[in-house]
Amino acid sequence: MESFFYSVNATAPVFLVILLGYILRRIGILDEHFVSVCNRFNFKITLPVMLFVQMTETSLRDNFSGGFVLLCAVITVLSAVGIWIGARIFLKDRHMVGAFVQAGYRSSVAVLGMALVTNIYGSGAVVPMMMVGSVPLFNVFAVLILTLEGPTHEESSLKENLLKAGKDIVTNPILLAILLGMAASWFEIRFPLMLERGMGYVADMAMPQALVCIGASFQGTEALKKIKPTLAVTFIKLMVLPGVFLPICVALGLRGEYLAAVLVMQGSPTTSTGYVMAENMGGDGVLASSAVVSTTVLSAFSLTFWVFLSRSFGLI
Repeated sequence: MESFFYSVNATAPVFLVILLGYILRRIGILDEHFVSVCNRFNFKITLPVMLFVQMTETSLRDNFSGGFVLLCAVITVLSAVGIWIGARIFLKDRHMVGAFVQAGYRSSVAVLGMALVTNIYGSGAVVPMMMVGSVPLFNVFAVLILTLEGPTHEESSLKENLLKAGKDIVTNPILLAILLGMAASWFEIRFPLMLERGMGYVADMAMPQALVCIGASFQGTEALKKIKPTLAVTFIKLMVLPGVFLPICVALGLRGEYLAAVLVMQGSPTTSTGYVMAENMGGDGVLASSAVVSTTVLSAFSLTFWVFLSRSFGLI
C-alpha cells in the first residue's frame, strides 16, 4: 500500500497540471496560437536548459560505471528498434509511426527517476548513469524516427532523408544540451552564482509549461479515434518493456538501486518532451499527447505492481 500511495503521489501532480491545461483551453484562456508558440519555446529553450542543468548537477565522474551505462544503452536501442519494426508492420497509418515509437520507448527518467530511486534507497546516485546511457539515445532515435517517418519522408530519397536526419540530430537543441551538460559534469565546470540561478529559473519553467501544453492541445474527440494505438503503446510502455528487460537484468545480476533504475527507464510514463518533439517535427501530436496522458495515469498502478513484485522477490 505504501508503494501504491508513493506512485500515486509521484504521478498525480503531473496529471493535474495536464488537466489544468485542458480546462484552460476549454474555457478560452489558452488558444492554439499560445500552444504553438509555447511548444516551440519549450523545445528550443526551456527543455534544453532543464536537461543541461540536471546533467551538470550530477556527479558523473564520482558515480560512473561503464558496464551499467552500456547496459542501459543496449536496452534503449533494443527497445526503440523493436517497437519501430513492430509499428512499421502493424500500423496502417504511417503518420502515427513516429509518435507511436517515441511514446513506446521514451521514458520520463529525468522527472520520475531520481524521485523514485531516492524514495526507496535515500540516494539516487545510479540514476545519472542510467540517464547517460539512455537519454542521449532517446533523443537520437526520436529525431531519426520522426524525420524518417515524417510527412516529407515519401517525397524525398533515402539519401536526402538520412542527411536530414543527421542534420536534425547534430542540431537538436535537446540532444546538444544533454551532451554539453555531460561534459560540464565530467570536467566539473562551475558557473557564476547569478548564471546558475538564472538557468535554474528557466529550467523550472520547462515541465509545467510542457504539461500545460499537453493538456491544452489534448483533443478528446480526436484522441478517441486513436484509442487503439494509444492503449497499445501504453501497454507496451508500462508492461511489455519491464516484463521483457527486468528478468534479463536480474539474470545478469542486477539488484537494488541498479535494478530500480532500469525499472524507471523502462516502466515510467512517456515523457512530455516526446510530445514537444513530435509537435515540432511533424509527428502525430494527438497520439503523442494521448500517450503521455494515458501512461501518466496508469503508471501509478503499473509501477506499484513492478515495485511490489520486485520487493516480494527481494530484488530491490
